[in-house]
Amino acid sequence: MKKITTLCAALLLAYLAPAAQAAETSGEHPSVKRPTSMPPSADLSYNLKVKQSGLALNGTATVQWRAGDGKYSISTESRAAIFGKVVENRSEGGIDDYGLAPVSFYEKRMRKEPYTTSFKRDAKAIAFTESDVTYPILGGEQDRSSAQWQLAALGRAAPDKFKAGSEWHMFVAGRRDAEQWSFKVVGIENVQTGAGDVSAVHLVKAPPPDAKGQQVDLWLAPSMDWYPVRVRFNDNDGDFVDQTLEKVVKK
Repeated sequence: MKKITTLCAALLLAYLAPAAQAAETSGEHPSVKRPTSMPPSADLSYNLKVKQSGLALNGTATVQWRAGDGKYSISTESRAAIFGKVVENRSEGGIDDYGLAPVSFYEKRMRKEPYTTSFKRDAKAIAFTESDVTYPILGGEQDRSSAQWQLAALGRAAPDKFKAGSEWHMFVAGRRDAEQWSFKVVGIENVQTGAGDVSAVHLVKAPPPDAKGQQVDLWLAPSMDWYPVRVRFNDNDGDFVDQTLEKVVKK
């Protein structure tokens, strides 16, 4: 049950990756300013499939994405068969010259105490309730929920740059530390959604060569305002979590 809960929680990618394997605590990381264009506000519903130690589970995930007036919010909830609600999280902040600028990331997992990662803009520091580590805010830093939406905003602003082989880097804060993430564009693929086949840009975040973390696959649909239409987390033992879009309602 513990591992299933952790995997489902990772979905709420809504954060795109597992816990950092060996985050640098020096705080040094690149800061790159790129054009962004926020997807329209929407409620998104996903079907969820989980395989854990030979056990198959189904579930649902919902994402409330809001952007406007220089602010954004992301509220995510995931439910799995048998367990009910396994995780909920919220990412809130502003929109600046770097794109999404998180102020706080809150997460509550089933049977665990909630935690908050704070982006203290006045002090220009990222802080955690789960550790005493801090990192400087240089511009463009994300949390695990905002990262995929930052990619969507980058894609909307510069779709021609999301070509096979291109790589997109960002510094992402998690539960108790932060690390550099790198997404590589694989190409264009069709994804079967609740609305039928959708053409989507497939990106992959592989774990570092010396780590045993999850591989994260993300599909963003240009014809649907670059909304995430599928996210898949693959463990090296064959277990996975697969989230596919069922419905989008723009707000």
